[in-house]
Amino acid sequence: MGDHAPGRRCLSKPVPIADLFPPRDIEPDLIEAGRLLFAQDCRFIAGAAEADALPDERLPEIAFLGRSNVGKSSLVNALTGRRTLARTSNTPGRTRQINFFALGDRLMLVDLPGYGYAEASKSAVQAWTRTVQHYLRARNSLRRVCLLIDSRHGLKEPDRPILRLCDSAGLSYQVVLTKTDKPGATELATTAGSVLGELAKHGAAHPEIHLTSAEKGPGIAALRAALAAFALPSESRSDVAAGAVATSGRAR
Repeated sequence: MGDHAPGRRCLSKPVPIADLFPPRDIEPDLIEAGRLLFAQDCRFIAGAAEADALPDERLPEIAFLGRSNVGKSSLVNALTGRRTLARTSNTPGRTRQINFFALGDRLMLVDLPGYGYAEASKSAVQAWTRTVQHYLRARNSLRRVCLLIDSRHGLKEPDRPILRLCDSAGLSYQVVLTKTDKPGATELATTAGSVLGELAKHGAAHPEIHLTSAEKGPGIAALRAALAAFALPSESRSDVAAGAVATSGRAR
């Protein structure tokens, strides 16, 4: 599940981005590549409540995972510029299946059920956990897990088994702090520093944190640029579309 990035070099001056921790520059052509990719048509492909209902693997996949009510669906909507692509709710635990969204026939965005919601039934929690664990361990097309953490709270005990699961499965994962418009600048920097310090102990963790606000917009362009590096080249879209027709209706 190795990373890949655009091959051409940028001759423009890099743009300083404060929506990453630690801060670094992102080249303008990468920002533009992310913008163009996430402006593509994005459509719902499938919802899987059980492992045997997962759709065929035909695109590189980016999974969004986090505690219930951390803002997964809101972030997916913000990235794609669509208000209602992924279902959002003020009630934790409403996402009860793995939802797949194809982005321009180049990338699959995967919205996973939230974890850590104590009021869900024990049987429901067990079912979600089994399905998500199977997906994370067995999905060959999975390129990156975006682990969403509420910037007001930082890493909590329910997050740590996910870190260990990704480490043991050799999954590359990227921490994304959400709702960064809520805490003050000092509190946000303290939380980001604490999270980064803990991530240093985990071999599969990407050594950089994205700082995002789905409501206000900061960090969305930088995250789009990072995720665009995993997309199929645009010239491959016709081949993927043909494959989708041939495999439609089948479940793994």
